[in-house]
Amino acid sequence: MKREKKRAGGKRLLFLIALPIVAAGFFLWGLYSIPALQIHLKRGLHVLTEEAGKMLGLKRSEEVPPEEKRIREEVILKKMEEAGAQQDWRSLAPEYPRPKKIEGATDEARLKALRDSPEFKDLEREYRGYLRKKEDQLLPEPPVPSITEGSKIPPLRDRGAEKVLEKLLLAKEKPAQEKALEENLRLGIKGPLTARKILERPPPPQVKVKVEVEIEMTLWVLPNGMVNRVIPTIKGDAELERVATQYLRQWRFAPLPGDQAQVEQWGTIPIKFKLQ
Repeated sequence: MKREKKRAGGKRLLFLIALPIVAAGFFLWGLYSIPALQIHLKRGLHVLTEEAGKMLGLKRSEEVPPEEKRIREEVILKKMEEAGAQQDWRSLAPEYPRPKKIEGATDEARLKALRDSPEFKDLEREYRGYLRKKEDQLLPEPPVPSITEGSKIPPLRDRGAEKVLEKLLLAKEKPAQEKALEENLRLGIKGPLTARKILERPPPPQVKVKVEVEIEMTLWVLPNGMVNRVIPTIKGDAELERVATQYLRQWRFAPLPGDQAQVEQWGTIPIKFKLQ
């Protein structure tokens, strides 16, 4: 029984201790939840703090009475006026050279004398330097190409070297083009084939004609010397053209050398048909 009484007494004691704590918590929560009460509490706390400071003789260092502030400002202004009256501010201003006076001179002469003075030249030099700096700031820097872009830039062509090579090639081909063979000239060949040597040429065909006829044929020769095509330059008798074509297809020319362009060469040749 005694133990049960002790336990009941301990529970009552804990209840009595917890009850005022819970009540104080609800009271504070109610105060902070109402804005109007918060404002009144802050004002009251501020007034109590000021009154306590006055009673204890405490005073904030940053607070200065208005009358003291006015006196301080007047003293500062008076000191500044005295310093301004005693100081010669002209001594602090920079001195600029003045050009010599030229009496009886025109405005152009005075202006010329001013521009020729060393002081004016110094000012002009500084002004030009200032303008150059401004131009450098305004001009955008050229973009720097990347490594990949730089590798794609084609090399500059040397036109002088190209012209020399062209002249050398022309000088090499020119003698071969201009050198015509006497046999080809005697046969009446014209065109690039005049310089091509004939290796095989059968005798001319024998055809019965009533009148002597001469027809002109154009032929193309391959690089190996074989005749590729033969056509009449001017249309005439079809039978004579056929005979002349078969005759020219039997011709053989010298192959082109290896250092020469391997292309077809053309030429014209007259074929005469005489009376039997």
